[in-house]
Amino acid sequence: MSSNFFAMVNRMKLIDRWALMRNTSKENIAEHSHSVAVIAHALALIGNKKFGKNYDAQRAALLALYHDTTEVITGDMPTPVKYYNDSIKNVYKDIEHIAGERLLDMLPEEFKADYRPFFEAEESDRELWALVKAADKISALIKCIEEHRMGNLEFETALKAQEEKIKSIDLPEVEYFSEYFLPAYYLTLDEHTK
Repeated sequence: MSSNFFAMVNRMKLIDRWALMRNTSKENIAEHSHSVAVIAHALALIGNKKFGKNYDAQRAALLALYHDTTEVITGDMPTPVKYYNDSIKNVYKDIEHIAGERLLDMLPEEFKADYRPFFEAEESDRELWALVKAADKISALIKCIEEHRMGNLEFETALKAQEEKIKSIDLPEVEYFSEYFLPAYYLTLDEHTK
């Protein structure tokens, strides 16, 4: 019996983000997931090395790689729509759950338990999912910074909103990343190489 699971995961590159906004550079959910995985991994390492945590950094990266996979079925719901009110947010969570189940059903039975944690958060991964959510927000901020730096005023309000969201995250790993790594995203290539 053949499986469609990985062919569907491969379609992440076809789902664009920021669809309601003009973009100078398009971003798909595969690119975004890579960015989130890199940042989640870094946040976990920061937690381990600077704050005495015992995160599984590789697991954080893996959870991040799959965090938006259900969007190959649902598409990317713009944040202002997804979080407009509790009713829409709850319905969308149900839709995401159904999409995750549909993807899991594409796997042979012996692999489902291995992939289920990517679609249904387990209590044992709670702290890692917090890092993934923070990394997701940081990745969104980076996109806003890049667009704003290219003169795209469409992202001006989003940039300010994302900066405030990052400041409101109560994780020392995020504070550290914000202090030591985020400023470089505001620089040009020439400023990076000085």
